[in-house]
Amino acid sequence: MLASPIAKTVRSFYDRGESFRIFRGSTNSTRPPHHEKTVDISALSNIIHINQDAHTILVEPNVPMDRLVAATLQHNLIPPVVMEFPGITAGGGYAASAGESSSFKHGYFDQTANWVEMILGNGDIIKASPTENSDLFQGAAGALGTLGIMTLIELRLIPAKKYVCTTYHRTGSVAETIETIQRETQDAGNDYIDGIIFSKTHGVVITGRMTDSLPSTTKPQTFSRAWDPWYYLHLQSKTAPLNPAGTTSDYVPLPEYLFRWDRGGFWVGREAFSYFGPIPFNRYTRWFLDDFMHTRMLYRALHSGSGSERSAFGVMVQDLALPYATAEAFIDYTATELDIWPLWLCPLRGVQGATFHPSTTLAEPMLNIGLWGRASRDWNTFVCHNRRLEKVLGTLGGRKVLYSHTYYTEEEFWALYD
Repeated sequence: MLASPIAKTVRSFYDRGESFRIFRGSTNSTRPPHHEKTVDISALSNIIHINQDAHTILVEPNVPMDRLVAATLQHNLIPPVVMEFPGITAGGGYAASAGESSSFKHGYFDQTANWVEMILGNGDIIKASPTENSDLFQGAAGALGTLGIMTLIELRLIPAKKYVCTTYHRTGSVAETIETIQRETQDAGNDYIDGIIFSKTHGVVITGRMTDSLPSTTKPQTFSRAWDPWYYLHLQSKTAPLNPAGTTSDYVPLPEYLFRWDRGGFWVGREAFSYFGPIPFNRYTRWFLDDFMHTRMLYRALHSGSGSERSAFGVMVQDLALPYATAEAFIDYTATELDIWPLWLCPLRGVQGATFHPSTTLAEPMLNIGLWGRASRDWNTFVCHNRRLEKVLGTLGGRKVLYSHTYYTEEEFWALYD
């Protein structure tokens, strides 16, 4: 284990009263790079042990999701919550409020952990779990590494199956989309639920059920190969001919389902085409540029781009969670103010107690809205849009996922997270 030498480095910064950042070797952060003093934890990238009988896996924080899934599938097991980008790490999932299409049932990624090992700001190495240092176990989840450096995590696993039967429920309004998601979360047979809104009159709710059975006349649908469709375009074309309340379905191999949003980074990768000059956005160009359209490469391009640090802020990057009762009003606001489409919807289980996860004092289920797209290129206008967005979000009882760009003053932040 490498925790001890890392702890000594942390202790040395602590003794000198110096601040530092954590270097993980790679990042899915949407913020611009910083070049301050760092603590290097990039070597913490090992899968330590899989206990097939106990259905657990012990991993270091820099193990990415694709390697984690590949290892557990060898034992016909899977993490209950898997982040949709293969390069997101176990440590990133714990520290950054990772909620995915299974989170209506299993909660956030950290809520599938039995315990974590952490290095505190003074260099102490501690273990945290629901019964040991429980306040830190809950408080550090979603706190972006500010309360300690995670060095080990034990995750629970569940039985895996070969396919996910995905059903696409066509909806005709924002209200119908939200109502359908909320209704489907009550169906215990669903393993996965998320949604996408292409416009105020075209929504799709996606429900998924794991299965080992593939109908003899059905060909599995894949999304990882260069000639495969991007997932959001597949959803759009497959549901556009349907009337509201109509359904259609696919059988998707389980790993393909888990990382279905990787190519194109949901749809944000489409923005990259504007930087290549007069290149059309079509199936052929997506095939030709496929190597550049996976999220690992898109994040690398984001952090290595030329120009000032402000260039990294040229796109609206927000995940925002609201009570179901106010979600439609918030979407109405973003449609009028920003006109960013599509939107991603992901139902989240409620969180009990003090937390940096987006939650209300009632610990009620929340609906996450992924608001990602090109915004104003004028810096002052862009900041004003974000500031107004934060104000409306607070008025409607919502909270951000804190990986998002935030523009709160210190006073505003602590009024929300006291």
